[in-house]
Amino acid sequence: MRPLQCVLRAQRCLRRGPLASVSWLLLRTCRAHSSVPSSACPRPERQQEDGVWKDFSSRLATGPTFQDFLRSASVPPEKPSSPEVEDPPPYLTVDELSGRQRKVYLETYGCQMNVNDTEIAWSILQKSGYLRTSHLQEADVILLVTCSIREKAEQTIWNRLHQLKSLKSKRLRSRVPLRIGILGCMAERLKEEILNREKMVDILAGPDAYRDLPRLLAVAESGQQAANVLLSLDETYADVMPVQTNPSAASAFVSIMRGCDNMCSYCIVPFTRGRERSRPIASILEEVRKLSEQGLKEVTLLGQNVNSFRDNSEVHFNNAVSTNLSRGFSTNYKAKQGGLRFAHLLDQVSRIDPEMRIRFTSPHPKDFPDEVLQLIHERDNICKQIHLPAQSGSSRVLEAMRRGYSREAYVELIQHIRESIPGVSLSSDFIAGFCGETEEDHLQTVSLLREVQYNIGFLFAYSMRQKTRAYHRLKDNIPEEVKLRRLEELITVFREEATKANKSFVGCTQLVLVEGPSKRSAADLCGRNDGNLKVIFPDVEMEDVTDSGLRVRAQPGDYVLVKITSASSQTLKGHVLRKTTLKDSTAHC
Repeated sequence: MRPLQCVLRAQRCLRRGPLASVSWLLLRTCRAHSSVPSSACPRPERQQEDGVWKDFSSRLATGPTFQDFLRSASVPPEKPSSPEVEDPPPYLTVDELSGRQRKVYLETYGCQMNVNDTEIAWSILQKSGYLRTSHLQEADVILLVTCSIREKAEQTIWNRLHQLKSLKSKRLRSRVPLRIGILGCMAERLKEEILNREKMVDILAGPDAYRDLPRLLAVAESGQQAANVLLSLDETYADVMPVQTNPSAASAFVSIMRGCDNMCSYCIVPFTRGRERSRPIASILEEVRKLSEQGLKEVTLLGQNVNSFRDNSEVHFNNAVSTNLSRGFSTNYKAKQGGLRFAHLLDQVSRIDPEMRIRFTSPHPKDFPDEVLQLIHERDNICKQIHLPAQSGSSRVLEAMRRGYSREAYVELIQHIRESIPGVSLSSDFIAGFCGETEEDHLQTVSLLREVQYNIGFLFAYSMRQKTRAYHRLKDNIPEEVKLRRLEELITVFREEATKANKSFVGCTQLVLVEGPSKRSAADLCGRNDGNLKVIFPDVEMEDVTDSGLRVRAQPGDYVLVKITSASSQTLKGHVLRKTTLKDSTAHC
């Protein structure tokens, strides 16, 4: 094994954490590819010409030491603190690592986690001296935060890269070279394929490598492609305060955990975002407090499996208390014990600001113990809306998906949630045409949509992903035209039932958090009610009960009461009554 190979392997192992890897690697370095007994290893000059060995020794003396590796393997602090300024790598200067006022253009594709990742990446780059631009033509660096959940999502990025190729080739020589980077799940999943297929891509950074962006960009300045797609067992960016991409927004996303351990057979997430790990509660509360101080009125707690949150940073909470799963649900992994759970976090976050709404997404149905449901019911500022991904209405398909529940258990949970939280709004995810899905399986999903009558739905045709269990063990044997036909049928039924469910709001008064002007009419404003439904109402003067009854117009971040007059499968419409507060107002019919 060559010295450089050993160093690279040591770096990979040390980033995973265990110090035991160091001693193993040192021994491995000595013995690998050698027929010499281990006792001879301390004296390699026996096998080397004196001149060659002296030259190697002199170069080795100027390279990284054992202490450099140990520094990389140090255990992170239990509580968030200001990160120490690290020394630059030996091949880069501090000036080369700085942004030097270069302008960055960021495009985000996919889920809410990618929105939050964009804010984290920008926070890191901003501290390194980069500037933000919203104009593509001004950019010195273009970064695409990508999604890999379906083939269509990846094709969107390939198409975008094709568009950017001409922009890069036409770059004036008087300007600094344009650098293009792929961030997030697609970088993690495809790795070398992106660099080989699109030579115009300069950097790749996986979801756990955003701290490395300044170094990657510095390396790219030399004309080389640079990549870091290592997954981490502990990276949560707990000490990075995201910088909102829309400073005027009334709401924000707060990441509380990363990765997923569920290993559903269709899902690529565990392979692009790694194993589950949760942020320390103290760092989450600190971030929410800062958002409250900035005047934000809503936070959404984010995670791939948000309600499986488990903070093990406080040693005295690492007891042997078992996890309480929803009745009739199971996991694909060994039961976890100890740590501060999601109910504790939700309780603490909801106490920070009574005027701040709290949402969370995306949960797994198995992690809804009664204490979580009771808390949602009791706290006025925890939204009475639950996302409950079903994926299919067929127990047979659910088993093939490795979801850990049957249709019967899922329906029982729905009933229990509605009994525990009267008036709760429900949303869900569904996949049409999963491996081996029969017409009978499909009709069972149709019947589940009719039975539950969701307010909001996200429905997609199945897209086979490499690395998943389905890719290795199942056959994607449903023709594309059948998938699309079944998807259209699910969408039609969902809209019919959602319209019925949403019409129950007609005649009711809803508390709405104003987001801004409606996209369809400058004369209207748009906001969302407690159930996360879009509400449209005229932009007119109204009474402000928070300020002696003055006449005002609603602004983003205001709470207003709206009397609902009509409803569709996606939108409520009504007329505004008055400006109010969350604490002093109650929605009613």
